[in-house]
Amino acid sequence: MGTATNYVLGELRLFRASLGTSQEEFGRAIGYSGSHVSSVETGGRPPTKEYMKAVDDHYQLGDRFGRMLRELAKLDAEPVWLREWIEFEREATTLRWFELSYLPGLLQTERYARATLAGGRFTADEVERIVASRLNRQEILERERPPQFIAVVDESVLRRPVLDQPGLMAEQLDHLAEQSTREHVQVHVVPVDAGMYLGLAGQFIIAELPDGARVAHADNQLNAQIVDAPADVARLAKTWEIVRNEALSRRQSIELIKEVAKSWSR
Repeated sequence: MGTATNYVLGELRLFRASLGTSQEEFGRAIGYSGSHVSSVETGGRPPTKEYMKAVDDHYQLGDRFGRMLRELAKLDAEPVWLREWIEFEREATTLRWFELSYLPGLLQTERYARATLAGGRFTADEVERIVASRLNRQEILERERPPQFIAVVDESVLRRPVLDQPGLMAEQLDHLAEQSTREHVQVHVVPVDAGMYLGLAGQFIIAELPDGARVAHADNQLNAQIVDAPADVARLAKTWEIVRNEALSRRQSIELIKEVAKSWSR
């Protein structure tokens, strides 16, 4: 944790101490467990926007801690939610990832990752930084004890060209098929004939941490956020089960990925 983060954690600890409440009592008041409060206060997990809002709302602090978090974000080039998520990603024992638009970042080739950033949204320097960050995050799958990574993707992602570059999609899908055969990586495809299903509401990731706690990352075109309130994570977990049940088996998915990869090679 950096100096700025430590300052915010110090303020949280001082505030709770000023109330004379234990971590368990404080957590109960804001809708979190005492162990969650302890983990935040000791730097084991970053304070999220949702956590800060719970503190501000319950104790009628206006936007005191939420403002601290936003000011902290200005001190880093990466948005605060992404820095938070990368920490959770590194800690996770299991990652459940549903994608509608692109293949999951942990399974992207460099060419594909770069293509997803085309279109003028980012400067050349920003593209280089984001691609480097994304590829660096993939190292968690190469660890001695990697997380169990389970991805569900819509079939349209396999068939949609990201950029008109010869061989790009064939290369990416060959890589995806290869990754899918690894013991700790599962990729499941929701076929087009599934029709309308609950996952079409948007992509999300659920990380299970070593202590059994779960935290999620939800994303849309306007906003990306960390979701760690237990009730909200539970709703996403229910959505995950529904989406997962719409998908093909692991073996069927690998066969489909290889079939689509051949179609891109023609």
